[in-house]
Amino acid sequence: MSRFLAVRVGLSLAAFSLFAAIGNAQTILPLDKIQNQADLDKTITALDKELFDAYNTCDLETFAKLFDENVEFYHDQGGVTLGRAALTESVKKNICGKITRELLPTTLQIFYMKGYGAIEMGIRRFHHPGHEDTDGVGEGRFVHLWQYKDGGWRITRVMSYDHHAAPQ
Repeated sequence: MSRFLAVRVGLSLAAFSLFAAIGNAQTILPLDKIQNQADLDKTITALDKELFDAYNTCDLETFAKLFDENVEFYHDQGGVTLGRAALTESVKKNICGKITRELLPTTLQIFYMKGYGAIEMGIRRFHHPGHEDTDGVGEGRFVHLWQYKDGGWRITRVMSYDHHAAPQ
């Protein structure tokens, strides 16, 4: 009886995962299927969630696939990082297990870029799990330039700036 239950639970989890993936695929539309601002908002918001879920859990494979091979990342405190491999390595070395990010949802702005993709802007909070009493919570602004090309969305440019202690 317990083996039957274990198989049934396993199948249920597999089905849930499949439906979640299908649901996410339906939320992330190709550029030519975006008909209005709501479609664009849903698409870029879903991509942002995928990106920062990967960032926060150190899923570097998923993280990397959301960036163009020739991404340019501009950081007000860290300088310029060029290329997906260098950016992914930097996250592995400096972020994994040390910092998580949280979008402040009311700050999110998304703008259509005809024939290219979208601009995403907003503010994120930076948390230092287990060390916030000494490292505090930070905040910074970001701009992501998303391109839809070859059947997928990827970030081609990032600006991360105005880093400071979060207001209390």
